[in-house]
Amino acid sequence: MAKEQGTKLIVQNKKARHDYAIEDKYEAGLVLTGTEVKSLREGRASLAESFISIDRRNEIWLENANIPEYLNGTWNNHAPKRKRKLLLHEREILKLARQSEAKGYTIIPLSLYFKDGRVKAEIALARGKREFDKRQTLREEQDKREALRAMRYANKRSVR
Repeated sequence: MAKEQGTKLIVQNKKARHDYAIEDKYEAGLVLTGTEVKSLREGRASLAESFISIDRRNEIWLENANIPEYLNGTWNNHAPKRKRKLLLHEREILKLARQSEAKGYTIIPLSLYFKDGRVKAEIALARGKREFDKRQTLREEQDKREALRAMRYANKRSVR
């Protein structure tokens, strides 16, 4: 069997990008069982309520991420919302721990994806947005779309 190449997105946490201002991004490996990987290959997962925690032994964990049971699995199937260990260099974990202790900062998962056949998690150090910030971000996105639409319309008119 040939080794997989490239990246393939499994799931993205859109709510996190809306609710948080992303400061810094990291790529972390994920410790999984066989049935979890098979379930992820089917594209079945959710990061909606998930979060990242760092314990006192400086280990970093993905908690509350829902990877449903593999349908063809047997008695050794995994628990859907178990804690899953993330793999990062120790200096990155210490840096994240130091920064997340600051007021208003948290560590959140942004996405899960396959990279060269291995499951990776994109995590971020983020600061929570206030309601005003969310509205302002939505307004900026809407303004960009309207500007693109106007430019496309102007380009079509000039071609004729």
